[in-house]
Amino acid sequence: MVVGNKLQVLDALDVAKTQWYHFTAIIIAGMGFFTDAYDLFCISLVTKLLGRIYYHVDGAKSPGSLPPNVSAAVNGVAFCGTLAGQLFFGWLGDKLGRKKVYGMTLMLMVICSIASGLSFSSNPKAVMATLCFFRFWLGFGIGGDYPLSATIMSEYANKKTRGAFIAAVFAMQGFGILGGGIFAIIISAAFMASFHAPPYEVDPVGSTVPEADYVWRIVLMVGALPAALTYYWRLKMPETARYTALVAKNAKQAASDMSKVLQMDIEAEPQKIEQEKIRYGLFSKEFAKRHGLHLLGTTTTWFLLDIAFYSQNLFQKDIFSAIGWIPSAKTMNALEEVYKIARAQTLIALCSTVPGYWFTVAFIDIMGRFAIQLMGFFFMTVFMFALAIPYDHWIHKDNRIGFVVMYSLTFFFANFGPNATTFVVPAEIFPARLRSTCHGISAAAGKLGAMVGAFGFLYLAQNKDKAKADAGYPAGIGVKNSLIVLGVINALGFLFTFLVPESKGKSLEEMSGENEDNGEGEAGASSSSSSNH
Repeated sequence: MVVGNKLQVLDALDVAKTQWYHFTAIIIAGMGFFTDAYDLFCISLVTKLLGRIYYHVDGAKSPGSLPPNVSAAVNGVAFCGTLAGQLFFGWLGDKLGRKKVYGMTLMLMVICSIASGLSFSSNPKAVMATLCFFRFWLGFGIGGDYPLSATIMSEYANKKTRGAFIAAVFAMQGFGILGGGIFAIIISAAFMASFHAPPYEVDPVGSTVPEADYVWRIVLMVGALPAALTYYWRLKMPETARYTALVAKNAKQAASDMSKVLQMDIEAEPQKIEQEKIRYGLFSKEFAKRHGLHLLGTTTTWFLLDIAFYSQNLFQKDIFSAIGWIPSAKTMNALEEVYKIARAQTLIALCSTVPGYWFTVAFIDIMGRFAIQLMGFFFMTVFMFALAIPYDHWIHKDNRIGFVVMYSLTFFFANFGPNATTFVVPAEIFPARLRSTCHGISAAAGKLGAMVGAFGFLYLAQNKDKAKADAGYPAGIGVKNSLIVLGVINALGFLFTFLVPESKGKSLEEMSGENEDNGEGEAGASSSSSSNH
């Protein structure tokens, strides 16, 4: 490997001591994820309320709920937007530069967050249609945030703690889930204190106070605040040196940008940049040879993980109801229901979700990405089967706590495991000019998995007996069999992890083989690809 060929500016970034700009970068990049998690997870709190407000049926025994197709649309349209956004902005981030595109995605998120709370009119169809429209575009902005946040963080970080920094950006998701839950608790408690209402079984119409319509709107709109606050700092961040030097080929600009950030003198080395000969594209044989299996590894593992991850999140409120954490809907009024679901979700987040992310941050540069991902998939498989096989045992009242503990552990190992590492690795192992695109492709595969998890399992987990299934759904295979399927999916994730190389402690150029390409074209390239594994 020719070290002499490496740009001084990139080397300075690689060996920089951890300093203040690293932390500001984490906050700036992480706020998008805060919003992302807040928005994706608060919708599950809101759907029950929307059902009561807009789909109330006079004389029905239980409160109104969203029809399956509406429920799927409201929950899923943001995923569709995210998938499209990941592919589009991932590609754009390599074309125009990370920074330019970064401001765009944030603005889109802020505007659509606010607009989704302003879904107009009182006719259910119109409200749902406008809500879905804005949630699609909200998802589109959120999608752009995935590849860009990861790429920016990986390109700013130093070699030694790069994994921890990228994982820390992703861990802001945990705070987003927490933030969403806590805020929903506060708002619903405040409204409950101001507007008293009887339970549904006492007074079906009176149990949903007219003011409840404000609750879901406020909850959705507040998601825009943290993102809006970081907009100014996003605009002030300079373009990453790796993009400026390796993709835009402007060594001078890269050196001067990073001199300011690192507060040291860096000489520009334009002559080194001009030497590069080969530039293969995403669909070339050369890419397939060098990174084809890597891309297959990052996409499949993220796809499989998200099937399991998102199906769990959707099971959540059903699981809580099944084990009696949340009383049956008819015994509560509308606001009380929001409060109870939010409380249960927040507890799970506090106990298992958030700690998992930070365990990854702490250990990723010690254990390495590969070990954490394997371990995570392994334990997720174990706990899934442990929940599924004696499922009838877990349903009994006495065993509830055990069920929740097992369930929390599955989540803990998703976050101290593949949920975090599948986000980190694609930002490290591809060449700079394709980095954001490849991360976007991997993330989009993940969102495809999320859709399978969210919708496939919505139908799969229904009771085998059509009469006992939720209103409007066909009979499914039951929760027990669904959990077995998820166990198998996690086991597959374990196997596909073997395609992904370890990037711990290596520079980005070393991982992608860009050093070798510069001076002597092909000569050093083979040595790098063989040493990756």
